[in-house]
This record gives sequence, structure tokens and C-alpha cells, in this order.
Amino acid sequence: MQDIIYRDQILDEISPEKVLPSKSDSGLNLLQSLDSNINSKQTPKRAYFSNMPFEIGPGLTISVKGYNIIQEQKPARSCYIWLGGEKPQVAVGETARLAEDSARTVENYEVKKAYKFGSEYIYFTEEEQKSIKDFGGTCLRIIGFKDRSLLRSWASVKKSIFIYPSEEGYVGSTRIFTALWQKLLKSKKVGMAWHIARKNANPQLVAIIPSRATSDEKSGTPYMPAGLWLYPIPFIDDVRDGPEPVRLIRTTDALTDKMNKVVQQLQLPGGIYNPSKYPNPSLQWHYKILQALALEDVVPDQPEDATVPKYRAIHKRCGGYIQEWSEVADDVLDQIREQNKAKHELEEDEKGDGPPVKKPRVVAIRGNSTDSDGLSNAELRKRYEAGTLSKLTVSELRAVMGNHGIDTKGLKKDLVDRLEVWIEENV
Repeated sequence: MQDIIYRDQILDEISPEKVLPSKSDSGLNLLQSLDSNINSKQTPKRAYFSNMPFEIGPGLTISVKGYNIIQEQKPARSCYIWLGGEKPQVAVGETARLAEDSARTVENYEVKKAYKFGSEYIYFTEEEQKSIKDFGGTCLRIIGFKDRSLLRSWASVKKSIFIYPSEEGYVGSTRIFTALWQKLLKSKKVGMAWHIARKNANPQLVAIIPSRATSDEKSGTPYMPAGLWLYPIPFIDDVRDGPEPVRLIRTTDALTDKMNKVVQQLQLPGGIYNPSKYPNPSLQWHYKILQALALEDVVPDQPEDATVPKYRAIHKRCGGYIQEWSEVADDVLDQIREQNKAKHELEEDEKGDGPPVKKPRVVAIRGNSTDSDGLSNAELRKRYEAGTLSKLTVSELRAVMGNHGIDTKGLKKDLVDRLEVWIEENV
């Protein structure tokens, strides 16, 4: 099935028009060009919205375009293949609405949309349904400004959209857009805006955040373009109270110093994570299959995943430091346990009115010589050899076992078995 699905997509994925032109007619150059084209295939960035009015203030409007810079790419499958018959066929989906009482086909004009309020249904026409979702058309309108420090990291609810000026709607948009970008960077401010991305889209609040140029050392993201980003933030109804704060155990300076050495050995080049250097394993596996089928080559067994940690290199770099940190962590943990134990005992002493500590009951069996634990070892051995340990009650068994440091949990059968094992080993 996969073989047929992938072959059906070869014309779209690696058509001859998309292959880089070869400088010579040799088959080797053509093969290398085809291989390079498949491995470096990227999805072109299409505008999420175009020529959207950007209202900066009363009477001041420019036009911008929006782009989804960070977008998950998935293998595109145009159809499904049915293999249940003699020949594979393209599966065609059909949808039909059937009446509940007569099972007849319900036509589209008979379908009505309604909302239930209490026990009644309120019906709406198509025009009324559209008017409910009409919030005034697409727009991006600034409603105020705030310090960038007031924007919390937990306020992120969706991926950000990159906006760029467009001269098609309003001439001079680039100049005004640049002035706004520079002002926000210099003042360390962010804009708060009302945003409707598309027609029928739900309105949302966004923070307009400026990003520095890629050549700026303070940018932190040299692989991202300079400009403005629309950062969706939640409404007050979307915010929920977090869990109750947990009592944390603070680390010691010695433990922190040991961990610093580990972190320093695991730093990425430049201390920056660049997602463009780690290709999507699922997408690359899709292209590898296409390449193998197109060239009639052997299909690989498993994909290459660059996101898998290099465990050998990690162990070689900081394996010794991790071992040292683990030893120090064990010592610190023992110290904390001792402190907590001493603190608990001190609190119990200060209370003084706690419940009395239970002491193990001393059982004495009539007709037998006993010591402080109720039964002597000779008596236990005698009962074991005679097979009469099971005649003792559960309370008597637990008392004897507790005096000898044996676990007293479980049913009577488990207690007898556990006591017999102890007698065999110790008496």
C-alpha cells in the first residue's frame, strides 16, 4: 500500500521541472542533482494574510503581510489506496445523512442549524449564522502599549506570526513600520492589539513584539528575521489558577558548582539552539522513501534522526562530572533527611501530648517455658518440627515475629511461612 501511495506522489514531489539543471549530460551529475533536490526540499513560505490594515493610531493606518515562520511540515498524501479487490484502486470518500426514522437520504436543503437554550432549539438561517461570526472584518488595531517585562512566558497560547510592511495597500508603510519597530526596541515596549486574521476567524488579543536584526549580538535568535511578531495572549477567561506551590528543597553551593561543570560541557555552539540544523525526522524519512522508489534503490530500514542525543559524546565529555555530582547529591540528600528527622523528633517532644507509642505484645503460651519474647527458640523449633505453628493465633504469631524483627504484614498463612523460614535459618 505504501509503495503505491508514494509512487502516486512522485510527479508532485520530484518532477523533472523541479530538479536543478545539470551542467553536463552525464548521468552522475543528474543523479547528484536529484539527490540534492530531494534532501534540501523546503516548503515555500506563503503569506498567512496579505495587505491587512494595521491601525497604529487614529488616522494612521498602514498595510502589512503575515507569515507563519515556524510551521510543522508533514508528508503530503493526496489520496488513499484500497487493496481489498483484485486491483488497487483510489479510495473515494462519500458522506450521506440518513433520517433516523426512515433511513432515507436527507438532502442539504433540509438540514437546519440550531442552538439549544434550555429545552428549546433556536434555528438560524445561513445569513444569520454568518452574521454571528462577523466581527467587522480582518484588522490589526493597536489599543495600547506596555513594558516588555510585564509579558509573562506562560501567556503564550499559540505560535507567533511574523508581520512585514507592504506598500500595496498604503504607500509609505515601510517607513512608518520601521519607525514603530525602532521605537519599541529602544523603549523596551510591546504593543497590545486587537487582531482578526481572516474572515470568519475568531478575534484575539496579541502582543506586538519587536525582534532584533540577525547581525545584532543581543538578538539571541540569529536565524530569525528582524521585524515585528504577533504574540497571541489569552483572555482573562482563559487564565486559570496554577497548582498549589510545592515545598522545594534548595540545592547547596557545592552541588550547584558540580552541575555548572556538567552544563558547560553540554553547551551548544554559541549557546544558541538553531532548529534549522535539525531536520524533521518524519519528513526526511518520507523523502528518503520517495528517493529510493524513484531510483529503484533499496528502501532503508530505519530513518536518520538528528534529534536523538549523542549519548557516547555526552558520556565522553561529562561522564566523570556527572558521577561526581551524583556522589555529592547523595551526601546532600542524607544530610537533609537527618535534618528533617531531627526536626520531626523535636516537634514531637515539644507537643508532648501525642498518642502513646505501641509496644509489641508479649505472648506467653501456657505449659511452655518462655523468655522476654514469649516463646524461646527451643519452643519455636519444637513447634516447627511438630507442625503446630499454625495453631497459634494471628496476634500470637505477630507478637513473636515482631520480637524477632520479622515482617508482620499479610495473612496467617504468609505469617506462618515467614516464621518457618526464619526458624530454618536461625534456630
